[in-house]
Amino acid sequence: MRSSDVVLHHYWESPYAEKVRRMLGFKGLAWRAVQIPMMMPKPDLLALTGGYRKTPVLQIGADVYCDTDLIARVLDRLFPEPPLFPAGTETLSMMLGPWQQELFMLAVRRVGTTVPIFPDGFVEDRAKMVEGGYSLERILQDAGPQREQLRAKLDLLERLLSAGGPFVLGAAPSLADFAFFHPVFAMRAFPQTAEDLRTFPAVRAWAARVEAFGYGEMQEISSADAVEIARAARPAAAGGVADGEPNGLRAGERVSVVHESWGLDPTAGELVALSVHEIALRRTDPRAGEVVVHFPREHYLLTRA
Repeated sequence: MRSSDVVLHHYWESPYAEKVRRMLGFKGLAWRAVQIPMMMPKPDLLALTGGYRKTPVLQIGADVYCDTDLIARVLDRLFPEPPLFPAGTETLSMMLGPWQQELFMLAVRRVGTTVPIFPDGFVEDRAKMVEGGYSLERILQDAGPQREQLRAKLDLLERLLSAGGPFVLGAAPSLADFAFFHPVFAMRAFPQTAEDLRTFPAVRAWAARVEAFGYGEMQEISSADAVEIARAARPAAAGGVADGEPNGLRAGERVSVVHESWGLDPTAGELVALSVHEIALRRTDPRAGEVVVHFPREHYLLTRA
């Protein structure tokens, strides 16, 4: 496996894409990048995912990986050195995910209500991704209290980094660092919100250490090129359904996968692999050909189509 086979579909303003970009830099990989639109429509991306529209997406040939937690596991499996899960930190890194998501939402809302960065239609586009939607009026109404919630979370991160090693889980970098870094990245990008970090010196020093990993070696390609890469490739061999599957699903069944709360666009296809932590389904697209789309098990709803 060459690292240049890795294709990341992203846009530069995306904090979650920053999480993966820094992982690629940490591993010193050469990779290819596709710039995707910030908002719908995203026709070339959907040709690969079949419905999943969130950012980022990782592509290796005709295999497409959704969600940054799964992407981290895939990168560590294919390029194990240096590890994202040193000394048995995978379990704790994954368990910290919900706290990271809370920090992310608070940081992004702080940026969005402070700096006029989002294009017209952005709030309406994102409102379609959550059941019941949300309004700009409500976001602005909650901005004050949520700023205090954000400060409380940054204080906890400050205490952790002040009392421990140079990284979140100790002496070595881990997935937890990249997970906590990307909300801070969003705040550091603008002077108005970077000021909120002034009273957290340990957080600022740690963020600089993560930022120093860089992005690796990136080569831009077009989204059409990425679709053609999938068409010319064959998906990796499927693993089948592992023992102990609680809902009796079988390889070959038609299934649908969607996130439980954020991003309501399902991906449907033929189930080809299922384990305690990963879902893989095969689909055929007129342009991309046969692709296998992979999702993590946590936070995703897998149902018979």
